Amino acid sequence: MSANDLVLVEDRGRVRVLTLNRPKQLNAFNDAQYDALAQALRDAAAHPRVSVVIVTGAGRAFSAGQDLEELGNPPKHTDGKQHGFQPFMEVLQTFPKPLIASVNGLGIGIGVTMLLHCDLVLIAQSARLRAPFVSLGIATEAGSSYLFPAAIGWAATAHMLYTANWVSADEAQRIGLVWRCVPDESLAAETMQLAEQIAAMPITSLVATKKLLLDARLQGVKRARQYETEIIAGIAGGPANREAIAAFLEKRVPDFSKIEYQG
Repeated sequence: MSANDLVLVEDRGRVRVLTLNRPKQLNAFNDAQYDALAQALRDAAAHPRVSVVIVTGAGRAFSAGQDLEELGNPPKHTDGKQHGFQPFMEVLQTFPKPLIASVNGLGIGIGVTMLLHCDLVLIAQSARLRAPFVSLGIATEAGSSYLFPAAIGWAATAHMLYTANWVSADEAQRIGLVWRCVPDESLAAETMQLAEQIAAMPITSLVATKKLLLDARLQGVKRARQYETEIIAGIAGGPANREAIAAFLEKRVPDFSKIEYQG
């Protein structure tokens, strides 16, 4: 499957739809899909007639997060360029045009935290979200340690991250994690209707307004991402993380009961 196949691109007037397209893997991100979406966003940002971008997923998931199978066997890149999560985040956090997420199904890990970088999020009634980082023996990422409390408050953030519980679409709207919950069959149409309404506005004003909104939070996001990277580097590959990945690959419940805190 080529990079072009991993993210489908469709233009509808001034609206560009980007569809994550690894449905058999529930659109879990490997390096190739991170790279493909990053490039698709760069292309949309540079295109003079694209005013609004929608991101959605093919199949029954928005994104199941990081591809843990690739995480256990990372690819070896030989082109001297950065690949995967970090360069993708650099593009996402500074995307200069209105960005709408249309969450068609499961959103896990980066499939949740990337929503915090979208301007508006619509979610299908049947969809569910989960931030599983603690249950994987790591910590939250993508600037979400800053953006989650800002969006949904400290208590809702703590509950979602500490428990790694599933969050229903209704609950996601109630706590302010998404903008609107809609019937499954209406999701695509309502998302497009909203995107077309925004796209009818002057693109120069849309970009100027997005720039102002981003400027108010970008430094906080950058600082959070830097600290998250340091924290995760200190615990990734540790006993809890190794047990979580082994349990996933062996299709069993992880057992953290014998792992002690190493302060």
